[in-house]
Amino acid sequence: MGAGVSSWRLANAVSRLGQLGVVSGIALDVITARRLQDGDPDGSVRRAIDAFPFRRIAERILGKYFIPGGKPERDPYAGVPMHTTRDTPELDELCMLGNFVEVFLAREGHDQPVGINYLEKIQLPHLASLYGAMLAGVAVVLMGAGIPIRIPGVLDRLSNHEAATYELSVTGAQADEEPTLIRFDPATYVDPKTAAPLVRPRFLAIVSSNVVATTILRRANGRVDGFVVEAPTAGGHNAPPRGKLQLDPDGQPLYGDKDAVDLQKLGELGLPFWLAGGYATAEQFQNALDAGASGVQVGTAFAFCDESGLKNEYRLALLDSVREGTAEVFTDPLASPTGFPFKVANACGTLAEPRVYEDRKRVCDLGFLREAYRRADGVVAFRCPAEPVDAYVAKGGSEDRTEGRKCLCNALIANIGHAQRRGERAELPLITAGDDLRQLARFLAPGESSYSARDVITQILA
Repeated sequence: MGAGVSSWRLANAVSRLGQLGVVSGIALDVITARRLQDGDPDGSVRRAIDAFPFRRIAERILGKYFIPGGKPERDPYAGVPMHTTRDTPELDELCMLGNFVEVFLAREGHDQPVGINYLEKIQLPHLASLYGAMLAGVAVVLMGAGIPIRIPGVLDRLSNHEAATYELSVTGAQADEEPTLIRFDPATYVDPKTAAPLVRPRFLAIVSSNVVATTILRRANGRVDGFVVEAPTAGGHNAPPRGKLQLDPDGQPLYGDKDAVDLQKLGELGLPFWLAGGYATAEQFQNALDAGASGVQVGTAFAFCDESGLKNEYRLALLDSVREGTAEVFTDPLASPTGFPFKVANACGTLAEPRVYEDRKRVCDLGFLREAYRRADGVVAFRCPAEPVDAYVAKGGSEDRTEGRKCLCNALIANIGHAQRRGERAELPLITAGDDLRQLARFLAPGESSYSARDVITQILA
């Protein structure tokens, strides 16, 4: 659902209604810094920071980023450094605190479990992010967009406040060379010998095939607790079709029988699974249960409800297009720097419009989707096909990989109302949604322009 769309407010509402509310764990360092610079109008972020166990870190971050009353609207946000293989302690701490804040607020006021979702592709912040979420008592960690076989072991170690490492995927690395490791040590902040162990969250891997699910089970370095099976109808990043990529007449990836998941075989793995991608109806929910699923994962229906973190202006405009029958979703094979297909809603004034996309000056200053690569001198560096073309080519990238690439990092932060200012312009959004977008009118009561998380859950459980 994108950075900050599945926000603490939404997760809190869903969990209060007896389901598993899940926050997005993407870019929470940047999002927290920008919420503070906007003045934290209702005081929620500062309330959560007050509960953060490491006071020195909390006071330093408040002192650096909090602006009483908020920054002037036309001023740019103060930058947050991009992650590298050796993050500064200050960046680790901001990342840790941001994840703590989001989970703390999602859990506030009730005793139901809360989960957090990450992308395996965004590897650099993993360790500090997970530790911060665990400090706040996260119950479930979900991860997709890759094969997250090392996360279970990381959860085991962090729950005991032990140092953890994560192997970074590096383009151009040789099979016989030492892996590039990211490292995080909780002993910097607590004494592992005396600190009470943290609850080890359940781990759910997000998969698109039986093969990936089986691979994760065989190769994982710790306990896997289940799977979320995402169909290509789901929003956000989709798994590429198996085999050679082919496009339909509209330019969208073609999925076929090879991409279907054999749910019977998946069930034979002996772990619970949830189905995702168009399951937000009572009928589809029942179909999932009949197929052996433990339940369903819902994204698009919640992304456009009242409690969503999506900026109201964009949310209500897209719901208007749903009512008018003009809402469309395009599976863009090029938009994401990751190379994965990415679902894009046809909202006016967003990067989905070719003219708007072409008018944007290429900038890469958040860098979450950058690719790590090995330079000729052996140094690990970073590049992104959505950065300025000359810069990408100078780093050894192929120019044809830059065609159609969009800066998802800045666009997704703009989606939630924290667009960076660049002179007279601000970064523009790019809204993602699943194919279910066109059917959201079923949640709208007569005469109403929006609906709540309760409306969604009530209909699914009808």
